[in-house]
Amino acid sequence: MTHSTSLAGIVRRPIGDAEARESTALLVGAGAFVLGAVPGLFLFWGRDLPISGRGSFGDAAAIGAAIAALLAFLFGCLLRRSQRPGPDGSQQSAPALRRLHWFDIAALSLAHAIIALLGWVGLAAVFAAGFEGALLYSVTAAILVGAVMAITAYASFLSAVNITPMVLSIVLAAFLVVGTLASTLSASDPLWWQKNLSTLGISDDISSLTFNLTLIIAGVMVTTVAHYATAWLPTRTPAETRGRNLVRLALIVMGVMLACVGIFPVDEFLEIHNLSATGMAIVYVVLVIALRSLVPSMPRVFLLLGYVFVAVIVVLATFFISGYYNLTAVELVAFALIFAWLIVFLRTAGSMASRDAASAAQAVRAGAPADRPAPEAVES
Repeated sequence: MTHSTSLAGIVRRPIGDAEARESTALLVGAGAFVLGAVPGLFLFWGRDLPISGRGSFGDAAAIGAAIAALLAFLFGCLLRRSQRPGPDGSQQSAPALRRLHWFDIAALSLAHAIIALLGWVGLAAVFAAGFEGALLYSVTAAILVGAVMAITAYASFLSAVNITPMVLSIVLAAFLVVGTLASTLSASDPLWWQKNLSTLGISDDISSLTFNLTLIIAGVMVTTVAHYATAWLPTRTPAETRGRNLVRLALIVMGVMLACVGIFPVDEFLEIHNLSATGMAIVYVVLVIALRSLVPSMPRVFLLLGYVFVAVIVVLATFFISGYYNLTAVELVAFALIFAWLIVFLRTAGSMASRDAASAAQAVRAGAPADRPAPEAVES
C-alpha cells in the first residue's frame, strides 16, 4: 500500500490526489451506509414496507439520500477549503478550482440534496410499478436504505472535491430536469399548460413550492456559473479581462432575474415577475450577440450555436404573437434553450482551460514562457 492511499496518508491529505479522493469517497460512503442501515433496522423492525408511497422504503431512502448528499457535499467543500499548496507552490492537493463563495456552496448543496431526493423518489416509483404489490422485509429495507445513502454520499462527495465547469454543467442539468419534472407531475391543476409555465408557481401545494424553489436555487447556481466558469476564460490582455468581466456581469444579472421569477409568483407580483422573466431573456440575447467581441477566443461553433438559439426564440415569440403557439410552449422552449446554452458554455469554458493548460505545459517543456495565467482565485 502506498503512503498516499494508506489510512494515515488519507487522514493527512484526504483529497491530495485522485487515489486519495476516491479512497476518502469510499470511506464517506461507508459512513453513510452505517448511518442509514442502523437506524433503519430500528425504524422498520417488525413490519414490511411497500417500495413506493407514503411510509414506504422509497420515501425513507430518498430522505436519507438527500441528507447524505447535503452532508457529503458540505464535507467535500470543507476539505477543499482546508487544503494548501504543496511545497513547490503547486496545487498538489486538489484540482485547480475556482473558490466557491458561501452562497455558491449553499445552492450547490441544496441542489445535490434535491436531485437525490427527487431522483430516488422517482426511481422507487418506477420499481414499484415493475414489482406491483411487492413488499420489503425490514432487514432488507434497512440494508437498501444504507446502500442508497452510501451511493449518494459517494457521488456527492466526489462532485464537491472534483468540481470543474464540466461537472457543474451536469449538476445544473440534472437539477433543472428533476425539479421541473417533479413540479409538473405533482401539479394540482392538470391543465396548467394551457395558461403559462408560471402557473406552476401560483398554487399552495408542493408543486408550487418545488417550482419556485427550483427557480431560486437555479438562479443562485447561475451566479455560481458566473463567478466560477468565467474564471477559466482567457485574460491575456486588458480587453479580454474587460470582456470576461462583462460576461460575468451578464450571467449574474440572469441568475438574479431567474431567482426573482421564483421569489415573486406571477399571481401576487405580476409586474416584477414578468419584468424578471423578460429581462433575463433580453440579457441572454444581448450576451449571445456580444460574446464574439467580449471573448474573441470563444470557439466559433459555440458562437454559431448561440445565434441559432436566439433565432429560434425570436421565431417562437413571433408564433406566439400571431396566436399559433401558446405562451407555455414558447416559455418551455426558451427556458430549455437558454439553459442548454449555459450548460454548453460551462463545458466550453472548461475545455478552453484544458486546452490552454496543455499549451502552457508544452511551452514550459519547450523552454518558452507560458502566456496563459492560471484561473483567478484558485482554491487549493
